[in-house]
Parts: sequence; C-alpha cells; structure tokens
Amino acid sequence: MQRFELERLLSNPIRRRHFLTAAGAMTGLAIATALPRKVIASPKFSADPFSLGVASGDPLPDGVVLWTRLAPDPLNGGGMPEQNVPVQWQVAADENLRQIVRTGTVMATPEFAHSVHVEVQGLQPNRWYWYQFRVGDEISQIGRTRTAPKDGDRIDQLNFAFVTCQKWEDGFYSAYHRLAEESLDLVFHLGDYIYEYGIDSTGGVRNVSLPESYRDETKTLLQYRLRYALYKTDPDLQKAHALFPFVVTWDDHEVDNDYTDAISENNDPVEEFLKRRAAAYQAFYEHIPLRRFSVPRGAELRLYRRLTFGDLATFSVLDTRQYRSNHPCGDGETPRCEAALDPSKTMTGDRQERWLFEGLDRSRTRWNVLAQQVLMAQLDHKVGAGEIFWNDSWDGYPLARDRVLNYIAQRKIANPVVITGDWHSTFVNDLKLDFKDPNSPTVATEFVTPSLTTNGDRIVYGPYYGPFIPENPHIQFFDGDRRGYFRVNLNGERWQTDLRFVTTVSRSDAPVYTAASFVVENGRPGIQPA
Repeated sequence: MQRFELERLLSNPIRRRHFLTAAGAMTGLAIATALPRKVIASPKFSADPFSLGVASGDPLPDGVVLWTRLAPDPLNGGGMPEQNVPVQWQVAADENLRQIVRTGTVMATPEFAHSVHVEVQGLQPNRWYWYQFRVGDEISQIGRTRTAPKDGDRIDQLNFAFVTCQKWEDGFYSAYHRLAEESLDLVFHLGDYIYEYGIDSTGGVRNVSLPESYRDETKTLLQYRLRYALYKTDPDLQKAHALFPFVVTWDDHEVDNDYTDAISENNDPVEEFLKRRAAAYQAFYEHIPLRRFSVPRGAELRLYRRLTFGDLATFSVLDTRQYRSNHPCGDGETPRCEAALDPSKTMTGDRQERWLFEGLDRSRTRWNVLAQQVLMAQLDHKVGAGEIFWNDSWDGYPLARDRVLNYIAQRKIANPVVITGDWHSTFVNDLKLDFKDPNSPTVATEFVTPSLTTNGDRIVYGPYYGPFIPENPHIQFFDGDRRGYFRVNLNGERWQTDLRFVTTVSRSDAPVYTAASFVVENGRPGIQPA
C-alpha cells in the first residue's frame, strides 16, 4: 500500500492559520483551529481511532466531501483528549492508492467530536476515486467515492439506491449488507438515521450488552454522539458508506419523534427544546459527510440542497422538519380540520419552497427528483364514508402539497419523481392534482421505500393499513412489513425502481430479492409495471 506523503503540520499559530486559509476547501473544515488549544502532532492510541469507519457524500463534478471521526472508544464518549489532532488525507485515482491526485491535512477538534469534513476539489467529473485517512501511525480503511458528471454532459444512465429508518436495536443491517453488493453510483438516505428512544440493556434484537448511558432517551449532545457512534460501529453500515457516496437528509428521529420546528412531541418549553435540537443538529453534522454550509449555528442547520447529474437528473433534497408549521389538526390521526386549509401552513417554510420552485424552473435535466421524508400521496385511513388522515405527513398540510403539485403541472416540469422514507412500509403512488377524483391528471410519481430495520420482522402495518388501500386508488402498490431498500436504474427514456427486500433482519447476511419492479416512462407521468 502506498505510503502517505505526510505533510508536517505547521507549529507556529499564525503560519498554521495561513496554511488552513490558503488550502481552503481542499483541506476541509477546521472551524475551531483558531482557538488557543494544544495540538497533538503525533498522537498515540490504545485502540483503532477509525472505529466508526469512513464516508463520502454530496458529489459534485469536481469533488466530494470526505468524512471520518476519531473515536478509539466509541461507545464511551470517543476516548479522545480535549486537544486538536491533525489528520492526513489522500485521494487516488486507483484502488491501490498509487496514483495520488490530492492530499492534505485537516484538524480534528474536540468541539466537533474530532470529526473531520474534507471538501475535496479539483477532481475529474463522473469517475471513481479512492481515499484514506491517517492520524499518527494509524491508517483508516480505504473508501471509494464517485464524482458527479458535469452539468449538461450527456450520460447514459445513473444507478442509485435510497434508504430510510434504520433503528439499530430492531434488527441487523442485512439490507446494507446486500446493498453493498450492488453496482451503484450513490445512495440517498431519507431520514431516521438514528432513533432517539432509550435502548434496553440487551440491545434489542442484536442481544448486545450496552453501557447504562444508552438506556435513556437522547437529549444532550453527549447522548446524541453516543447514539451515532453505536450505529456507526455496525460493519454493514460502514461498508456501504465506504463503497458509495451518500446524500443524507433527516426526518424526526434524529431529534425527537414527530417534532415540528420548535415544537417537541411532548410540547416541552420552546427554549428547552431548542437546546435539545441544537445538540441533535450538531451531532448529526458531526457524523454525516456534509458541506461547510451545513455547519450548525445553534439550533439551525441548512440542509436542503440541490445536486445535478449531467443532463439526466436534478435532485432537490428537502428538509420538511426544521421549518414546518406545527400540525394544524393536532398530532396523530384525525379528520381534516379547518386549520389544515390555512394557506400559511407549510411543510418546508416559505424560503425553502421558493428555492424549490426556482430550482425546478431552472432545471434543464430530463428527470427532476424530490428527495424528501414523509408520504406525499394522500392516504385516507377510513373505510367507507368520511376521511381520516395522518397529520405528520403531507396529508396534514394539503395546501402545501397542492402548491407543489400544481406548480409542477403548471410549469410542465420534466418527469417529476418523489422519493420518500419515514413510513416503514412500501408504497408506489401516482401523485394527482385531485386525489378524490381517480380521473384527475397524474402529475408525478412517488416511491416510498420501506425501513431498513425499524419494526424488525414484526407484522405491524400490513394488517392495519391494508384495508385502507382500496380507498386510495392512486396507490399502485403497497406492502406493510418487509424491510429493504429501493434500487433505481435511470436513463433518458425510463426510470426503473426495483423493490429489494431482505428475508429477515434477525441476521446480517439474510438474502435479498426483488419483490416487484416499476417503470416511469419519459414524458408519461405515472406508474407502469416493468
């Protein structure tokens, strides 16, 4: 293996700041390096500091974000001293790391749990690269990543998967085990990367003894850091991150179940909940390969963003938690109330909604994808006369949904597709201007991927939601209780989604199979069987 071309970190504080400034994005984020703190130039570790693996994300035509976190004792706070540690990184054009194309140094600081986010630039578009970190004498595993095609470049196809809801104690990551065997360009994670609930001492399905610190619901920064560390010790999750760049957004469980903006599930005092939200947002940033604009500022973190892949696809990645109105009709399932018809009620906030519409208007790609959290299609929960809706989905904000779908229809946005997480079940939906009228025009398609593990192998949603499906004829496919991920092959003429289910989450190496495949044809909204 190629030896690192180590760069000696400049010891003079003024020269060090100059080095980090001049290196800019290439050497990554070093927010706290200006603080007067001792630097450990040659750290020694009692265990592997790269216990949480490596990851990459948010690919652009000329670069990607590389991530790792130093944590020799991950389940007990990390095991790092309250000091800055220089981390070397390198990027190569070959898997053996012989053709080095970029190198640099980034500071891992205790303020960010010794995580590093390296924004590599100057790479070639639409190709694979390999990367590695080094700290002291310790070397990380080798990760693989891929840059996006140049904007407007013709590309033949794009292969990706999307996933959601990976509750650690509910099962093993057999879906990630099989996803790692796929030929993919990238992976989208649509939220619920962690769950905030306390975990019993047996570790649920995994039957692993955990420290006492995991038994309480996460509310503090330390607790959120511990929860991410627990999840990221999983070898199948680590392997998937090491093989493919991820594009990650959040849903509710990264903070608190069904929270909306500054309102918690239990209606805690706003000031108290915003402190919790700030802790959760910081831990999210510390453990996800995000760009510099997502550095949290207290209880705020800019997460919505847009990625383009040549002339083929534009992805608008949404945040439907941080800016949404509180549930107009209250929590849970209710009939639709008058407050839900208030046009000021929003899922995205006004600024993000304008950003979405402006981006859709400017897009010149063949396909336009909304990567977001919660069910967009209407789901009437009542058999027969009357209607009941789940208020935490877009059904709780019908006018906000109408604005999006009407805009898509009126502006004739090319080939809109919505990819969704959250529900723990599988849906394949036609999105209509009027869900009450089966003859209403279909303007877009929605694919709702099942959970990776959440609910485990239990039969929970199928018997409950199954009777409601005939009340919703725009739902073309439903499955309540299988676990897995969706795989997409996309080209200029058609989008094909394969529903990939694992047979069990009771073990990590469970087989995977394709339960069904669906196609969306270029210029023809709506679902077709493959």
